[in-house]
Parts: sequence; structure tokens; C-alpha cells
Amino acid sequence: MTSPSPNRIAAITLDEATILARSDLVESEREVALRDLVDANAFAPLRALSRGHQGPWRLHLSVIDGKLALGIRDNAGDDAGTIGLGLARLKRVIREYFAICDSYYKALRKATASEIETLDMARRAIHDRGTRQLLEILEDKVETDFDTARRLFTLICVLHIRA
Repeated sequence: MTSPSPNRIAAITLDEATILARSDLVESEREVALRDLVDANAFAPLRALSRGHQGPWRLHLSVIDGKLALGIRDNAGDDAGTIGLGLARLKRVIREYFAICDSYYKALRKATASEIETLDMARRAIHDRGTRQLLEILEDKVETDFDTARRLFTLICVLHIRA
């Protein structure tokens, strides 16, 4: 049996002060994204590695002055730096994702199976677009895979929910 790669996220937290309110459905998505992310991911913060830090990594996600901050701690619990990411490129896709999710959740109560399926396909397509944009933003900062970026995008969306 092989041991897991050190270039992975071992634990992740969200800045709860950033999150004002979330529905049961959003809370469920957050929990699934957190669990799935820790269960299987690929995450190699390039600057931290170049400074001699080693994973597995502990991440803390927050939004500060409109920027995403990924606070990173190494396997010894030492501060391995913070990656700041401008979110301007993601704002539109996050808004679109919230709008389609709202339509999807409303449709779950009264729409036909075909309408729900159509909205779910649109929701997934927008989520995938946001994931690809996040991968572009992370380029030269973090080596990761699509599935990890997808779960991170979900968590970034959770950080943007307002009451």
C-alpha cells in the first residue's frame, strides 16, 4: 500500500465571519465539498515548496477586501504563507452560479423531471466554467487538478453568500 502524497490538503477551514447566512442546501454542499476535498485532492503550493515547506497542507480560506486569501500551514503546523487571489475574474461566474442554483432549488419543489435535469446540466456547466477560471488564476501559484479546483470553487462560492 502506498502512502498518500504530501502534496495534498489534509484539513481546510472557512472564515466563518465572512459567511453571514446559508440555507440547509448550501450547508450540505459545503459539508460535501469539505469532506470530498480532504478525502481526495492534489495541492502543491509552489512558493511554499520552494521555501522548504512540506505538506500535507492545512488551508484556511477567507475573503479579505474582495480578494481570496488561502492561508497555508505545512505538515509541522508552521505558517507557509498566504496566497492572495483577485476574484474579479470569478465574480461574474459566481453570480451566474448563484442565479442558476436559485432556479434549480426552486425547481426541485415544483418543476418536472425534465426541467430539473436541464437546470442541473446548466448548473454543472457554469460550475465547470468557474473551475476552469480558478485553475487559470491558480496557475504558477498552485499545482492542482480539476476535481480539487472544483471543490475549491464550491467553497469560494460559499464564502460569497450574503444574507
